[in-house]
Amino acid sequence: MKKIVDYKNKKVLVLGLAKSGFSAAKLLHDLGALVTVNDGKPFEENPEAQDLLTLGIKVITGSHPIELLDEDFSLVVKNPGIPYTQPLVKKAVEKKIPILTEVELAYQVSDAPIIGITGTNGKTTTTTMIGQVLNAGMSKGTARLSGNIGYPASSVAQEAVSEDYLVMELSSFQLMGIETFHPAIAVITNLYEAHLDYHGSREEYVAAKWQIQKNMTSQDAIVLNWNQQELQELAKTTKARVVPFSTQEVVAGAYELDGQLYFKDEIILPVAELGVPGKHNIENALAAIAVAKLSGIDNQSIAEALRTFSGVPHRTQYVGKINDVRFFNDSKATNILATEMALGGFEHEKLILLAGGLDRGNGFEELIPSLKGIKAIVLFGETKYKLEDAAKQAGIPIIRLTDNVETAVPLAFELSIPGDTILLSPANASWDQYPNFEVRGERYIEAMKALK
Repeated sequence: MKKIVDYKNKKVLVLGLAKSGFSAAKLLHDLGALVTVNDGKPFEENPEAQDLLTLGIKVITGSHPIELLDEDFSLVVKNPGIPYTQPLVKKAVEKKIPILTEVELAYQVSDAPIIGITGTNGKTTTTTMIGQVLNAGMSKGTARLSGNIGYPASSVAQEAVSEDYLVMELSSFQLMGIETFHPAIAVITNLYEAHLDYHGSREEYVAAKWQIQKNMTSQDAIVLNWNQQELQELAKTTKARVVPFSTQEVVAGAYELDGQLYFKDEIILPVAELGVPGKHNIENALAAIAVAKLSGIDNQSIAEALRTFSGVPHRTQYVGKINDVRFFNDSKATNILATEMALGGFEHEKLILLAGGLDRGNGFEELIPSLKGIKAIVLFGETKYKLEDAAKQAGIPIIRLTDNVETAVPLAFELSIPGDTILLSPANASWDQYPNFEVRGERYIEAMKALK
């Protein structure tokens, strides 16, 4: 870790704790900053705040008093989830106090080069895939996962050495709070409309994502999804070397052609040998191949790592087989697009889909083309009747309605024969019945295991 002196004796406000805020506060304290932490959770319910207090860090919990900014803070380090419309943040902007996120701190102290991954869909899978592929072929050092994937970047950066890589998943929220952050390699998996409640418009959302290349130079490389015209246009505005990937055409990077995955003119492995199904995972694998080749990893190591990659929990995750019926957990598919992508990886005439969840007021007409040819569908949650209409229009011959994921699994299994696949890919958020998509996916796995 670089022992920087930039923050010594400077007053810094850490706004919002959780994992990243806790890590940032500790790091800044170790770097000699005069840290004040402000978190909305009451002190008695806030173990992170209690731990920081024992270190001698000033802690204010339970609310976000505007008068906090009467102190002469040099910097605010903001939890990414706190919007810029929050009154304390707005006041800091008015006072022209710099507002960063903890990935900026991670960059400043890291001895290891950073590989930054962002995009709308596929970030976590691609980040995990890249880590596995690099670790398969690195002769020394370790590819360390960090960032939005659940490991605070500023914690991992303190442990990393120069032979390592920080493989960092980055949200648009995190990228809005950077100044000098500079990855050696950046990846944008794709760009779709998302988080408009936070960003206000698609343009602002895309601009936040494009921040990833803000400080990159011609010595760096940015890996872009060439299937998207929007990214082709953005590519004209970066100083970094552009390395495209595509499932639709031959490009000067990674691509799919005749059932094979290539990097430039080298075959890496057949699509059929990928450890995870789905068109979206072909794109994720191509991005990982591009990063691996840029990092000097040999083709054999790349191919073996992609063959053995079994997915990320709740993201088209293979969870087992009963009586030769395969079960996949794609609970992370909280929108129509994610389910469309997942469905593209399965043989429809042997597929039983489980879907449904929170009703956000939308219809499912867009999903109908992707539902055609599916053997059966089992629907649950608030949207089950809307999805039933879509399934009927798609001509699915067997449609069943039930209460929840737990009851959907045995019902789907009754409809299956050996050789079939049962896929949970809800196309909806989980909050009508479950606290998050992870719990929904875990209940699916538990129900599958109960069948045994």
